[in-house]
Amino acid sequence: MADEDAALVEVLRAVADPIRLRIVQTLADGHPHGKCGTHWDFGVHKSTMTHHFRILREAGLTRTTVTGRTHTIELRRDELDARFPGLIQALVGVVDL
Repeated sequence: MADEDAALVEVLRAVADPIRLRIVQTLADGHPHGKCGTHWDFGVHKSTMTHHFRILREAGLTRTTVTGRTHTIELRRDELDARFPGLIQALVGVVDL
């Protein structure tokens, strides 16, 4: 499998989880979000959200910036659009059934 194919598989595996997909959809607004906030109230424990953030970061979907005690997460949209054109737009359009 080519490196690009392997990277795409990792990205798709990361967003296959409904919570991680919702995180990506939230971050698609183009603004960085603090890791602690009401926009992450998905009905799961904080440790579970930390796990989901890590999976997205390791798959290359997000970037986390730490300033003091504040952790900010943002979608790596420009890089993802360059590598996988149309993917983020398609993910944003996914509706929960």
